[in-house]
Amino acid sequence: MTDSTTPASEVAALQPAPKGLGVLKAAFRERRTLAMLLLGFSAGLPFAMLIGTLNAWLTEEKIPVATIGILSWIGLFGAFRFLWSPAVSWTPPVLGKRLGRRRSWLIVLQIVIAAALGLVALSHPGTGVLGPLALGAALGAFAFATQDIVIDAWRIEVADEKTPIDLLSTIYQLGYRTAALVGGAGALLLATILGWPGVFAVGALLMGVGIIGTLIAPEPEATSRAAVARERIGSPRLRLAVLVATLAAWAWAAFMLVNFMITALTTSPAPSAGEFTADWGPWIVAATVILPAGLAGLIVWKGRAATEAEAVALPRLADTLYDAILAPLVELMGRLGWGAVIVLGLILTYRITDGVWGPFAFPFYMGDTGGALGHTKAEVALASKTFGVVMTIVGIALGGWALLVIGRMWSLLIGAILSAATNLLMMDLALGAPVIDSFMRTTGLYGLFGAFHIGEPLSRLMLAISGENIAGGFAGAAFVAYLSALSNKMFGAVQFAVFISLALLIGTLGRGALGELIDAQGYAPMFAIAAWLGLLAVVFCIAEWVRGALERRKLAAAQV
Repeated sequence: MTDSTTPASEVAALQPAPKGLGVLKAAFRERRTLAMLLLGFSAGLPFAMLIGTLNAWLTEEKIPVATIGILSWIGLFGAFRFLWSPAVSWTPPVLGKRLGRRRSWLIVLQIVIAAALGLVALSHPGTGVLGPLALGAALGAFAFATQDIVIDAWRIEVADEKTPIDLLSTIYQLGYRTAALVGGAGALLLATILGWPGVFAVGALLMGVGIIGTLIAPEPEATSRAAVARERIGSPRLRLAVLVATLAAWAWAAFMLVNFMITALTTSPAPSAGEFTADWGPWIVAATVILPAGLAGLIVWKGRAATEAEAVALPRLADTLYDAILAPLVELMGRLGWGAVIVLGLILTYRITDGVWGPFAFPFYMGDTGGALGHTKAEVALASKTFGVVMTIVGIALGGWALLVIGRMWSLLIGAILSAATNLLMMDLALGAPVIDSFMRTTGLYGLFGAFHIGEPLSRLMLAISGENIAGGFAGAAFVAYLSALSNKMFGAVQFAVFISLALLIGTLGRGALGELIDAQGYAPMFAIAAWLGLLAVVFCIAEWVRGALERRKLAAAQV
């Protein structure tokens, strides 16, 4: 019971926190949710246009496939963005203290992305002069990968009970996928009206959506240097040795990436970015993530036995580098302990069912051997790039609803099960669709699709894609929410970038063997393998659920 003299802040504190869908109602009174939607759009648009739509333009201009392959390495910026994520967190505000570190970085990056898209729009690939286009694409890819780091950190830092991380993660995904629809199918349609230069000029203007989102977004509180300094545990000699080893591993990774880029631009035929990622990606991740994480665990283990006198400061530069690079991993390993093995297993396996066969999707849809479906480009564009994206958005919305109503771990588990199971839809297609065909005849879905002049083969593909993409959207929303909640607010930029890089790169393992399997036995066995791999994620979800429950029980017992 309160009276008129009770301060407003105390009244707010006495109000019960909203539950379930009540969170949604309360959150949409917050500017953070609108900002998150707009920032999600600004993250998805340049990715869709530079990684996908640009290739359509180059193909129409009859640019050789080998040349398009040279440009494909720009996607590596997203996969390896954790390498420069510490710099984003520890540099001062680039536009002044009034905007703050996160918002000033976002505005600068959004302007750079817009300029890069504008440079692409001004290029003339049909003349064979690709320098300006390549420069714009590379600059834009680096900028949007860096923007992702900042947006992820902002989302983690501003989340609270009123706008929980689960909801912000879902809204981000909705904005991102909407941009994918606009920058993918929408761009292809717009190209018939304005031409390709006009499409990229419009894309540059649409980056203003992100700038509006940045101006709406509140700046999170800056991380306390004193709080970060608490992760300087263990002896100075050990910390310095681990720092040197980590910097050496990161320097090697940077050399490998730069060397590949130079080789791709100066040799013919150019090496494949996909093959480079498959061959060297796991080693780079092991050297730059797994090794430092293991060494961070060593610091935690040894640091607990160190006396206070031993935990003295290193030289200022060494301490600064340690705080930026190793402190996030030391905090994470100290918080998770041996549970880090379960968390790592979950991250590596959760999206593997999508990542491992993703490169074979279009050969499966459009090929005519091994159980491939033989659809035309137009049919695949309708089924995958338009209808499929809409179904992904539906899945994200369902995932957001589940996160609010049944909780994060239930949603994560259901997403893992659905992702594994929906591979069986694709396997059924590869076997001639006996189950899908029977289902559609029994339910009359053929008639529904036929009303839109969609034939039976394409309708079967659209049904399978709808199941696959709804499951992927649902699982994606749950996974991003889980990773965001797993990240500490002080170290969100580095920790989330590491998590995402691990999730992206693990799908490259085994693709070569899967390609050989497809050549020998067709596509159906590949989907069966993907479904079995998905069961690993289910097992790790259950193990993580148990780990989290035991951890909460331990904390509750300690507070008694």
